[in-house]
Parts: sequence; structure tokens; C-alpha cells
Amino acid sequence: MKIFISWSGNRSKAVAEIMSDWIKCVLQATDPWISTKHIERGSLWFSEINEKLRDVSVGIVCLTQENKNKPWILFEAGALAKGLSGSRVCTFLVDLTPADLTDPLAQFNHTHPDERSMWELIKTLNACLAEKSLEERVLSKIFEVYWPKFLAEFEVALAANEPGEVIEPRTPDDLMTEILENTRMLGKRISEIEDRSRNRNSYLAPIKNWRDYKSFGPANGQGSGSKYISAAAKLMTEGAPESLIIEQLVQTQLPPSAVYDILKSMRSALESDVPTGAHSSKDSDE
Repeated sequence: MKIFISWSGNRSKAVAEIMSDWIKCVLQATDPWISTKHIERGSLWFSEINEKLRDVSVGIVCLTQENKNKPWILFEAGALAKGLSGSRVCTFLVDLTPADLTDPLAQFNHTHPDERSMWELIKTLNACLAEKSLEERVLSKIFEVYWPKFLAEFEVALAANEPGEVIEPRTPDDLMTEILENTRMLGKRISEIEDRSRNRNSYLAPIKNWRDYKSFGPANGQGSGSKYISAAAKLMTEGAPESLIIEQLVQTQLPPSAVYDILKSMRSALESDVPTGAHSSKDSDE
């Protein structure tokens, strides 16, 4: 199973290399990939990275204060998110907290450099191995052996690689502004969903009471099938999708042949711009 480990900047790079080796020790069936180790000399680095992004099962993005807004880290994170489900892309927060992140990075599952969080990450990776996964009892013992090694190397890497630039932490006002914007956006989306729901109900209202198909057609000489055609045409002119009209017509226990006749007459009425209620029963049965 290929694991793409994304980094940007010296501090993030050092952590990515440690994590790559450590994951391979804990889960030998994995194949971690980072550009610093696996791009051959003379290769077109952008093309090779872009190719690897399409050939991985799990993505880990190593984030620091200095790279969280860098174009390259955002590119790789976006490419991973596009190709993988959200549950298989996570961020590793080297020296920051979730509150320091904004969208789209804030949307990922976050892993922290502590024993509990790293254990959850390893369990997730192990589950992705399917038939090659280890029993949790065995995995736990291996993790206990290698966790102290990771922690020691991680602390050395941080000490040896100071942040490239000082990033001001986000202020409470910044966080409140983001919360307010997200709340407004969420409210707008809920309103749009409610509007669509109301429109759907208004579309279906004329159809839900159509239970008298026996009176449809020339058998009784009343030509009452025109009301189906008229209502269906009205729904379509108001923007109701044809698939929705068909679905509801079928649910009223109309036979498929009648649904076909209604849709055919409805289309003819719309194309000729003839008032749909004026159709005869013969028109309805064509």
C-alpha cells in the first residue's frame, strides 16, 4: 500500500523523512513515498510527483506554521483530497493546532505528535492494508517498541530545524470571524436545501392526488387524461426534472404505458404551445 507523505520547508521535510522510516518499521507492508528520497536524478520532479499523487492509497500532509499557507502544500493536499476519500487523507500537525488552520486544510482529519494520536493513525493505516493488516494485539506491541524512537527523533528534528519564518498565531477575532463566516455559509446552504425541498413538494402536489387512472382515456368518454398531461406539462415548465415527474407518475400506480402516453402528449403540447387542458382523449392515448 502506497502512502504519500507531503512536505514543504526544512522542518516539515525532516519530519516527513522520520515518519516515512517509522511507518515502514511499524507496518512493513506499507510503501511510504516522499520526494526527497524517491525521485531519481534527472527525473522531471513535478511530473513524477503528480503521477505518484494518482497512485497512492493514503495521504499524510506534514504541516508547520511556516508551510500551512504555502502554494505547494496546498497543491498536494488538494490533489490528495481529489483522488482519495476524506478518511484516507490526514494532516500531521508538527508545531501547530487545528485552530491555526483554515479551509481547505482545516477539513482534514488531524494527527498530533503524541502517543494516542499516532496510535490512531497507525490503526487507520493498518486497516487500509486489508488482508495484509496485522492483528491489533500484535500491532500494539510493535507500536510500543517503535513509538519512543519516533518521539526522540521528532524532538531532535524540531530542535535542529527552527521555523523558517515567524507566523503570528491567529487571534480570537480571526477565529470568531471565521466562525461567523462559516455559520453564515451554513445558514445559506440550509436555506437553499429548504427551498429545494419546498419546490419539490410544490412540484409533486398535483401528482400525489392522481389516483383515478381508471377514468383515464376514451373508455368512459370523458377524456380525463388531459389533467395528467396538463399537470405534468406545468411541472416541467416550472423546472421540475422529467425524471421526477416519471417517478411520481409511476408511484400513483399508473402503468408504464400510460406514463409513456402522458409524457408523449405533454411534450407535444409543449412543442406546439397548445394549452394542455384542451387535448382530447385521443391525444392522450397516442
